[in-house]
Amino acid sequence: MLFHKSVRATSALFGFLFLLMTVVQAQTAKLPNVTILATGGTIAGTGATSTTTVGYTAATVGVQALIQAVPEITKVANITGEQVFQIASENMGNEHWLQLAKRVNVLLAQPNVDGIVVTHGTDTLEETAYFLNLVVKSKKPVVMVGSMRPSTALSADGPINLYNAVSLAGSQAAIGKGVLVAMNDQIHAARDVTKSNTTTADTFRAAELGMIGYIQGGKPFFYREVTRKHTVDTEFDIAKLDALPQVDVAYAYANVGAVAVNALVAAGAKGLVHAGVGNGSLPAKTKPALVAAREKGVVIVRSSRVGQGIVARNGEANDDQLDFVVADTLSPQKARILLMLALTRTSNTKDIQRMFYTY
Repeated sequence: MLFHKSVRATSALFGFLFLLMTVVQAQTAKLPNVTILATGGTIAGTGATSTTTVGYTAATVGVQALIQAVPEITKVANITGEQVFQIASENMGNEHWLQLAKRVNVLLAQPNVDGIVVTHGTDTLEETAYFLNLVVKSKKPVVMVGSMRPSTALSADGPINLYNAVSLAGSQAAIGKGVLVAMNDQIHAARDVTKSNTTTADTFRAAELGMIGYIQGGKPFFYREVTRKHTVDTEFDIAKLDALPQVDVAYAYANVGAVAVNALVAAGAKGLVHAGVGNGSLPAKTKPALVAAREKGVVIVRSSRVGQGIVARNGEANDDQLDFVVADTLSPQKARILLMLALTRTSNTKDIQRMFYTY
């Protein structure tokens, strides 16, 4: 009798465990599959003490350690991680962008990947975000995330930023919105966002055009749409590209001359973005060098160092006569990215101007 009771108890226990495993597997299967691509930066940085928030060493913590530091993310997504490279983002180069973008496209083409999170240093995060926004060929979410404090700091912002980014990347609401930046409980569009403060946690802003949403309780809330074309709706294809055309930025200031422009052209620039004062004005000492550069075939884009507003075509310069392009609302650093990609397609300035009004 006791034997039969023991058998029945054991059978019941195994039945309960099987049911529990089935429930857990079902819950796991319902979670989105998010891949975290790590590239380094402050979010992977360490400091000498818990109060070291400047003077720390970036890009020392690997992707698996980042994931293990935020176990809560396994409740919102099935996570895999890859270390694409491990650098401070001031060292980000065109070759890194191409490698990262190609990997993102390969992963998003797989049916078992629902979204991508890219951990990144904040110094050039906005540039990488805009590059991916122009070359990713999927509507699936791609979310850029970083932190302003290293992982060892008191009140480090990396863990909650990473949790929010994973939640956003796995959200159905984020599909088709282009590359997003998740920082400080806010959602920003890649085209508009910029780093606005050297050290504070609320540094990422889109001052005039604004953020597009919030993340609260691990859930995204969107309040405006992205209207400029991006990702699957762009004409740029980097699949077979091994390099990008050389495009540089020449910065304007009081008493500026032609030295920078001439040096950049001599160094092989195929395109130049002039970060002009005001509405993209051309200083008298610089303008002849820009005109000469255009006559040599270098494509010139007039932008502004102001950081906000539209650079008016034929406003502070006769762009039609000079055969120049204007940057619309793009910052000089983002205008450089679009010009590089444009030059992989054409050198026709009218067509390039169309791209600046499209993307």
